[in-house]
Amino acid sequence: METRTPPSVLQNHSHQAQERRVSSSTPNQVQEPSHPNEPAVGWRIFRWLSTIVFKIHICLVAVLVIVLTVLRLRSASKTHHFHPKEWYPPLLASIGSSGIIAFSWQAFTGCSPSMAFKTAFWFSPVLSLASGVFFVIVGSRGGLAAGVILIVSSLIVSVYVCWINHRLNYAIQLLSLSTKYPPTNTPIFVFGSIVIGVLYAAFMVIGIGGATSITSSFKALFIAAILLSLTWTLQVIKNVVHVTISRIKYFNLAWGREKDIRAAFYDIIKHSAGTISLGSAIIPFISFIHGSARAMRLVAGDSDEFLFSCAPCYSELASMLRNHGNRWGFVHVGVYNKGIVQASYDTWEAFEKVDLEIVIDSDLTVSFCVLCGVSSGAICSIISGIWALVIHKSYATELAIYAFLIGYFVCRIGMAWPQACVSAYYVAYADNPLHPRFDSTVPDRIRELRRRLQV
Repeated sequence: METRTPPSVLQNHSHQAQERRVSSSTPNQVQEPSHPNEPAVGWRIFRWLSTIVFKIHICLVAVLVIVLTVLRLRSASKTHHFHPKEWYPPLLASIGSSGIIAFSWQAFTGCSPSMAFKTAFWFSPVLSLASGVFFVIVGSRGGLAAGVILIVSSLIVSVYVCWINHRLNYAIQLLSLSTKYPPTNTPIFVFGSIVIGVLYAAFMVIGIGGATSITSSFKALFIAAILLSLTWTLQVIKNVVHVTISRIKYFNLAWGREKDIRAAFYDIIKHSAGTISLGSAIIPFISFIHGSARAMRLVAGDSDEFLFSCAPCYSELASMLRNHGNRWGFVHVGVYNKGIVQASYDTWEAFEKVDLEIVIDSDLTVSFCVLCGVSSGAICSIISGIWALVIHKSYATELAIYAFLIGYFVCRIGMAWPQACVSAYYVAYADNPLHPRFDSTVPDRIRELRRRLQV
């Protein structure tokens, strides 16, 4: 199948390409893999173990949900503190709403990246503030805590939006460029992934309701286990979408052809399921460490106070972890069947060779996707919370919290494909920056950031 390519990208020839040399290093001449690479034996065993652990955890959690549901049904006539007709409908309605919102966000992004980007950055703080106010109005201890966190977060995000306002134009330009020609059948693939996420979340909610109805001292442990499983599984679904789409986009950008999305998906499930499940567990943790290190570095500045004496060491640790585990590595996982550690290291090394790390550090794509998720979670929490507040006030806080978490993660599944397109664009550029398919967008941004650093 031939790949459609933007005319603006094809019009750059050899003379223009020479002007776009980013550094003195020679770019890699990447070769198309004829078949998936086989990692080292040790990594293959570890990847197999990761797959087994993920499948076993799914089975165990499914058994737990079924057992809790049976216990709830058997004790229905004896239990008076739990009312399923008032507990389940608000939460299930918010889960359905999360699927609609997720698909709407990804469709909005595909149709108008510029408007979607601005909407996410300007309306997400408003929606999270509204959700926080609702939690405060409910008045419970958990509601007050959640409300304060959301209100403070909305104020921080508002300041953040003002701070990065000058970076929005470039982020919108790159998002528009990388998503202009998405893989064929992307909406169908994303819709199917969202439906799977919604159905799995609904199944997990049944288990949470069963755990809530029992009087066991392990109730909190059961709920925590189900929520952790829900989070990990939805992350895996999101990253399967991410790896599949980024594989196709990389093939498009690097070699000028498009793979069938079903074939790419089957390859990913067959060869990279263990890598994705492992990466879904460790990369959010590494991203949190790296984000907190950046925040600490910004607060510390040039201060030599004892309070910030650990900032340089912590920052160095975060950078080391980031080099060996980052979301950009998912591109090489899909294309070359590498392990997540090797893929992350190779990808970051390629970024450094072409001075792309200064652009990556200021990238707003992940912030955009996170804010879309936050807005979805806020809307879902308001839907579930208000419904519960009307029919059974004591359920309002817990249902709104569950709805927020599920709305966030389901929306991230829908927003995985724009993030994958941007990731594939950056990684393909880093592997071969002189390829005629790339225009001057990224090189111009590198030069601009260099000038700012020199001032």
